[in-house]
Amino acid sequence: MTISRTGAPSEAIEAEDLHGAHNYAPLPVVLSHGEGVWVHDAEGRRYFDALSAYSALNFGHRHPRLVRAATEQLGRLTLTSRAFHNDQMGPFLRDLTELCGMDMALPMNSGAEAVETAIKTARKWGYEVKGVAPDRAKVIVADGNFHGRTITIVSFSTDEASRRNFGPLTPGFEVVPYGDAAALEAAIDEDTVAFLVEPIQGEAGVVVPPEGYLRRARELCTERNVLLVADEIQTGLGRTGTTFACEHDGVRPDVFILGKALAGGIVPLSAVVADEEILGVYKPGEHGSTFGGNPVACAIGRRVVAMLRTGEFQEASTRLGGYLHSALRAPNLDTVEEVRGRGLWAGIQLVEAARPARRSAERLLEEGVLAKDTHESTLRLAPPLVISQDELDWGLERILPVLERASVS
Repeated sequence: MTISRTGAPSEAIEAEDLHGAHNYAPLPVVLSHGEGVWVHDAEGRRYFDALSAYSALNFGHRHPRLVRAATEQLGRLTLTSRAFHNDQMGPFLRDLTELCGMDMALPMNSGAEAVETAIKTARKWGYEVKGVAPDRAKVIVADGNFHGRTITIVSFSTDEASRRNFGPLTPGFEVVPYGDAAALEAAIDEDTVAFLVEPIQGEAGVVVPPEGYLRRARELCTERNVLLVADEIQTGLGRTGTTFACEHDGVRPDVFILGKALAGGIVPLSAVVADEEILGVYKPGEHGSTFGGNPVACAIGRRVVAMLRTGEFQEASTRLGGYLHSALRAPNLDTVEEVRGRGLWAGIQLVEAARPARRSAERLLEEGVLAKDTHESTLRLAPPLVISQDELDWGLERILPVLERASVS
């Protein structure tokens, strides 16, 4: 029997354990209500959400502007499929492409769908525009990557748990070390159509590449006629203090992959955004999604784009993110090896004696803070961008003592 945090049997957790595939190992808390940076469990206890659903909730739980957009659209029209036009998709695509400074966007649902779409797009562009020989297109990726969990995506993962027993795996990818521009340069050949990269690697532990890496990648891709494809599913839409993380390096990719916060954590919405030379390769029937571009998601997405245009969320992430990183580094805790990240996003690398990081996540749960570990060594923090200084201080007052005693069994 699964036992909840208080020791009482949890019907919801038991039902999930009995009837759900065990492809996740969530912390033992059952959430039932949320607003802003706060959530409540089924027993009424309040928690500080320091994870934001892996950046899907950049604007917090139930942001009133986003809920209003969803509610208004639910009262009018929910789905048309792409067999017909709807009055929300066109304006959403217009607004999104303006935000990205590009010509066209292709809407999908999940982040993994958008990554798959970007790979298909790069291959098709490679054959029809660059002139790569049939079935020879190669996409270069970085080790430590996380782009989703479809068969094709796990085929180029370097996480053995993601790949094991899922073969035969999809060919057409070459893995190079993350942050190593020389290795990227050596890997590019006449068949290379794209370099797919996270500006900051999230699942790997909020890993920031060396200064100048993305700029050099941009130069190489331009010189060798290769698409620079930036997976900004976690890093984009204000999380790192800029609208897109690539902006920190003054880089404009050829393709943006967006998702998670694009519909405010209310419904799934993702998109591939690029110029017409790239996305213009598609003809009717060559790619699609029944729910992609549905009116509800697009109505919320339009509101998200409008909110980002103000710059207030990017400014908050910069200002409070700097405060967060300073606060985490200031104590020079013996249990912390390194603090990485940008904006309101931090990966706290624990020393060997303080691992596994899940133990710290469980202790934070006891203190009313929701955070999550990755790869046993890193604790991730990504509070909503709507957080106030007082709320961040409340969280830090609980996070720092837990980190201080992380090595205690």
